[in-house]
Amino acid sequence: MTTAPTITTDRLVLRAHRVDDFPACTAMWADPEVVRFIGGKPRSAQDAWFAMLRYSGMWGLLGFGYWAITDRHTGTFLGEGGFGDFQRGIAELEGLPEMGWALAPAAWGGGIASEAVTAMLTWADAHLDSTQTRCIISPENEASVRVAEKSGFSRFAHIDEPTGRSLLFRRSRSVKG
Repeated sequence: MTTAPTITTDRLVLRAHRVDDFPACTAMWADPEVVRFIGGKPRSAQDAWFAMLRYSGMWGLLGFGYWAITDRHTGTFLGEGGFGDFQRGIAELEGLPEMGWALAPAAWGGGIASEAVTAMLTWADAHLDSTQTRCIISPENEASVRVAEKSGFSRFAHIDEPTGRSLLFRRSRSVKG
């Protein structure tokens, strides 16, 4: 797979990032509230651009990557999420797709993250060879912890990073009979 497939849900379209997502993506990652639990430091426009390129490149190299999450009816950029291999040097993440998601504040609190994560996991269960996916979440990010647990992830370890303690979660692939 060389580009992100399009996934449509009741309220969302998950699709490949496009150049015209750049302003909204930059604004999202520059927001201190968005990055509060993801490194804690707002990203520059260049960092947001490099992330978009990285997300797109993963599809061609790995067969998975990140989607832009947009409103199905308005096309508004709401955030991004998907699967990566970020070579973090964390043994518990090595060789397994690492799931992540981030939403712009306007999309918080309405179930958008749960809907997007469910759609991404449904895709992963059908298309990824891996028997597990993992994710890493700050314990203070209670909303993302709830989304992960609601989506079938369970805590199995923690690590201490320079930015603080993070929880490691795992989820086994759902096999439909």
